[in-house]
Amino acid sequence: MKQMLFFFFFMISISLNLMSELVDIHDIAPTIKIDLKYATSENFTGQVVYSFHRCYLIKEAAEKLKNVQEELETHRLGLKIWDGFRPFSAQWKFWELVPDERYVSNPMKGGRHTRGTAVDLTLIDQNGNELPMPSLFDDFSERAHRDYLSATTEEIKNREFLQTIMEKHGFIGLPTEWWHFDLNGWQNYAPLEAFEPK
Repeated sequence: MKQMLFFFFFMISISLNLMSELVDIHDIAPTIKIDLKYATSENFTGQVVYSFHRCYLIKEAAEKLKNVQEELETHRLGLKIWDGFRPFSAQWKFWELVPDERYVSNPMKGGRHTRGTAVDLTLIDQNGNELPMPSLFDDFSERAHRDYLSATTEEIKNREFLQTIMEKHGFIGLPTEWWHFDLNGWQNYAPLEAFEPK
């Protein structure tokens, strides 16, 4: 019994240690461009899903993105973020529309974006133009898959460069979405169920 209680409190302590405050990415990496698609109607739902326009992530993820941005700037490139932390209310909307775990996390399991550890992004040039990729953002087809090879040479090269630099700095990609990256160890962070940015 004592061993079970010790294990229980040990696991609670680990969970509490892995819970982090969300930060505004611009407080850590101000040169990253932000274009939150779900704060507008320019997304697959055709409606505004959440009303805030700042990208929130846990501090560890934000600091690693800063490192990505700094390296990209040596190539005269940068990051544009389309989505970061996503409140549970938004996650439920997505699940109702697309109940397919290849593309949308099941909110009953906590979700990925609801932890502040996931980010949707792309590469831009020094003028803010998006680099060509095999598909548009939120394309629910094989064109969005990381192993899709029927794209142009330039599109594949850009997709692979984005994946390589993100992995180098501590992120892992989702196989069905070239734009989606999770912080390594994302599953160890608790979903932030009560946080609703204004």
